[in-house]
Amino acid sequence: MKTLEIETFKPRLRVLNKKQAWAIHTAALEILEKTGFKMEHPDVLEMLADAGCKVENDGRVTMPAYLAEAAVKSAPREIALYDQKGNKSMPLVDGNFFYGTGSDTIFTIDVETGERRRTVLADTGNFAKLTDALPNMDFSMSMGNPADVPIEDIYVHAFAEMVRKSNKPISFIADSGKDIKKIYEIACLVAGGADELWKKPFILNYSEVISPLIFPKNVMEKLVFCAEKRIPICLPSGCNAGGGGPVTLAGAMALGIAENLAGLVIHQLAGKGAPFLFAPNVSVLDMKCSVISYGCTEWSLTQAAFADMRDEIYDLPIWAFAGATDSKILDAQAGAEGMLSIITAMLSRCNVIHDVGYIESGHTSSLEMLTMADELVAMSKYFTEGVAVNENTLALNVIDRVAKGPQGSMFLSEDHTFENFKSAHFLPELMNRARHELWEKSGSTDLYTRCNQKARKLLEEHQVEPKPDDVLQGIDRILQRGQCCEYSHRDPR
Repeated sequence: MKTLEIETFKPRLRVLNKKQAWAIHTAALEILEKTGFKMEHPDVLEMLADAGCKVENDGRVTMPAYLAEAAVKSAPREIALYDQKGNKSMPLVDGNFFYGTGSDTIFTIDVETGERRRTVLADTGNFAKLTDALPNMDFSMSMGNPADVPIEDIYVHAFAEMVRKSNKPISFIADSGKDIKKIYEIACLVAGGADELWKKPFILNYSEVISPLIFPKNVMEKLVFCAEKRIPICLPSGCNAGGGGPVTLAGAMALGIAENLAGLVIHQLAGKGAPFLFAPNVSVLDMKCSVISYGCTEWSLTQAAFADMRDEIYDLPIWAFAGATDSKILDAQAGAEGMLSIITAMLSRCNVIHDVGYIESGHTSSLEMLTMADELVAMSKYFTEGVAVNENTLALNVIDRVAKGPQGSMFLSEDHTFENFKSAHFLPELMNRARHELWEKSGSTDLYTRCNQKARKLLEEHQVEPKPDDVLQGIDRILQRGQCCEYSHRDPR
């Protein structure tokens, strides 16, 4: 008898049809050709002029569509990110999705006291360590601008702290060409040299342009540096509907895509074939509170639309957000907004999904929010895997046996139940399903308390495999001096 095995359908969210996707893309090209953008880096201006762009005396550039189309073709379809031990852990291609934290918060919620306070370097270490411990978090970001390190090297110290406290991939922030060189030097130490980092990158740079259509000098320094060194980079638009972009979502999307296409052209001119994550980005400026909303439905909707455009037009890995909230505490609003963004990002098959653990519209980080979101990601993964249909899951023999057995027979006592329940069902850790009396007996805890307890336990007990002493000593030397020495490299291809 032939074994029954049917391919599992995995649910997918789509929000744009083909005509809508191409209309937005065409509008983005028109913005580049007719409106143009302001470029503040003189060498990049020269590069664009040589490539066929029209450059005005004030630095305004208009770009022909063929340059954008060529850049889309030359950028790689897949980006492979590795962990810090050299294992391939994030193949960014097709519908693969990976979740991680965010950066640059000013405040955090102290896990011991519950106090909202300024972030310090130890907080970056705690978030990196917790991310290292959580099974559904794939990469680290700094989750803070620490107040206790020199401001001119704030991102270098944050990067070094993440290296010390985690072995997962890192998405890092830099201010300019100066500090990104120091970060690169640290990354080369960890990877075992520039050639090894080239072949197995564990770092991804996050930079932003200024909407509408302004490309600052320091941002271009980082973009060109990453292209030349083959460091994967994303260049999200700073577009938010009603603030940095049109209030209408289609217009804001067109603007964000135009900014990303311009960045991609520059990137590919500086290093053809270098890895680039497509990262249009549209949140909204809340018209009542004048804040950029991290819990809004619109952000989830537009990133699902961008995923449709990736599939229809660009075929490049894309950047997204999830697991954040505008709430000031871990409450029902935080859970609702966090879950909406997590499940929709996953159903849209976005690739690199950051900002997990943000509260208060991105101003504050929360270890408890990160811990809760890890379970929400697990729940979403179960949902998006769909329903397996095969001989074992249909369980016809088990149904026949129980149904024909003594009256009152139950599936609970069947071997089939014992053998399959862990894979057949999602078994939550933080979501409490106990009867009321058992919940009372165990302390009557709410979700915040359970998340706090789990975060503190993992921070206390999780052991991160340490870096070799020579690497740690090399990092200390880089942090202690004001100048960095550049690694040279050859193209290992």
